[in-house]
Amino acid sequence: MQQYSSLPEQNSQVDTRTKLLTSIEQLRADLWLECTLNKLQSRLNDCLLSTCTTEAEIFQTVVNELNSALKVGEVAIANFAPQETVGKICYASGSSSRLISNAVKKQQLSLQQTINIENLHQLENQQPPNAWRLASDFGGFASWLIIVTELEQPSSESLKAPQVKLTSKLMARAANQCAVALAQLRQIKSLQECSQHLESFNQQLERTNQLKNQFLANTSHEIRTPLSSIIGFTQLLLAQGYDPARERHQEYLNIIQSSGKHLLALINDILDLSKIEANQLEVQWETVNVLTLCRNVFALLKEKAANKNLKLCLEVDPNITTLVADSLRLKQMLLNLLFNGIKFTTTGSVGLKVDIKGEFMYFTVWDTGAGICKENQTELFQPYFQITNTATSRDEGTGLGLAVTQKLVEIHSGWLKVESKVNQGSRFTIVLPLTQEQADGEEGVETFRGNVSTEDEGNGGNLYSTSSSKILLVEDDFPNAKLIKTYLEKLGYQVTWVKNAAEMWQALTELQPAVILMDVYLPGENGLKLVQQLGENQQYKTIPIIAQTAMAMKGDREICLAAGVNGYISKPIDLPLLATLVAKYSKLGHGA
Repeated sequence: MQQYSSLPEQNSQVDTRTKLLTSIEQLRADLWLECTLNKLQSRLNDCLLSTCTTEAEIFQTVVNELNSALKVGEVAIANFAPQETVGKICYASGSSSRLISNAVKKQQLSLQQTINIENLHQLENQQPPNAWRLASDFGGFASWLIIVTELEQPSSESLKAPQVKLTSKLMARAANQCAVALAQLRQIKSLQECSQHLESFNQQLERTNQLKNQFLANTSHEIRTPLSSIIGFTQLLLAQGYDPARERHQEYLNIIQSSGKHLLALINDILDLSKIEANQLEVQWETVNVLTLCRNVFALLKEKAANKNLKLCLEVDPNITTLVADSLRLKQMLLNLLFNGIKFTTTGSVGLKVDIKGEFMYFTVWDTGAGICKENQTELFQPYFQITNTATSRDEGTGLGLAVTQKLVEIHSGWLKVESKVNQGSRFTIVLPLTQEQADGEEGVETFRGNVSTEDEGNGGNLYSTSSSKILLVEDDFPNAKLIKTYLEKLGYQVTWVKNAAEMWQALTELQPAVILMDVYLPGENGLKLVQQLGENQQYKTIPIIAQTAMAMKGDREICLAAGVNGYISKPIDLPLLATLVAKYSKLGHGA
């Protein structure tokens, strides 16, 4: 009988058992690796979900979780500033010091300990590696993950041999998770900042929308009020038949004129703010007689102050003579502040004090009115903002007066300050330099503005009468044409009115006018093109042309002058100023 040895069978069983145990240990090591990484990822996710997480918390979480998993040595993170070769250990897993000695010279690994970048490169390149690059350019720093372990002598209380072999893999993947978490944190912070900016923008937008709605409501009310007077009293005059001798009819006309001026002031406030914000406001520098200007301003206030039984006080330093400024805009600034003083004062007085301190002139408008609380003072110069006025039954104006005033002061290289206490009145002070740089402009170009000071009103009369002068008026709007024609004929001019280009050319074949008053917007034709055509015609090129137009924005005057007009006046037409222009150019026309 053949006999077989049982030894090989026994060896085979031993080998199988050994391989099985090895496989189990490897599976346990793999499971340990994945569990450790999953736990780390879970901790990082918790950090990211927190609204106040920082990169420091991310780094410390990585250090703590790896140290807990490895149970030997220490884990640390070193940060390097841009372009620096020496960094610091910023995050460590334990308080005791360890020594890096495997591949580099002995060096302590403790919190705030400096470390050289060359040492980290050596630790990164050794086998197995002891350093891994974490992230770059996060917060301006480059970061490294470092481990110091005693992997050669694993014990039952520390890592098993298969786990030791996976340590490098664990550290590399943990470094990647940390880098991803840092990138996600950056995105979260960016989104949070965007959200905050968006929230702030939405609040500002809502505030602006509220102010806009308030502005539209106030403006609608303010515009309809004078329009109601204009239309209503005009209807009364039409119904009763106008009689210049009747005192009541003269009263109606005064109301119509006053309402029209109020309506124009509202529109000018809106246009002025638009021009200023678009850097299109035109400033005319001149030497202003300060005392005369202040007296003219007070002449416009007398009626309003008298209606409320308020005393007006004007105090001008006797040493003050002149100031370089735009007189129209300076008057506008003072009127805005003084009208506000009257508006918010029920009893007492409103005044203006002017004095000089050094190289500056101070215009202080004061009142004994309701005063302004601190909260409202912060928003006082915002467009459309209005303080509730207990002195009247409603809020008046557009809320643009102070905003325009402040911007006009700044254009004059000055500043505006306010002092006020509730129930103790207010003081607004305009501070202007005594001299100004001459504004840019073409020399030799004469500028005429649609508004003139009150002292010039009423000077039309027969002073400009030139009965032999023939005027050709080109205007398609009947009310405007009727107004200009009636006014100039009362001054002794012969006015021929035409409504379009065809009628203009026909009229020119029958008369040789001394002046042509040209509207710019005509039906089917541009008035400026007609001006150019007239300039190219030998027969008509010497006739002076005055543009009378609603084109009143910055650059419009220049556009008209460039087209060849001799003079310019904006609508609504100031009749005395129109008389001055017509008298001047009609003489030139006859001379030509």
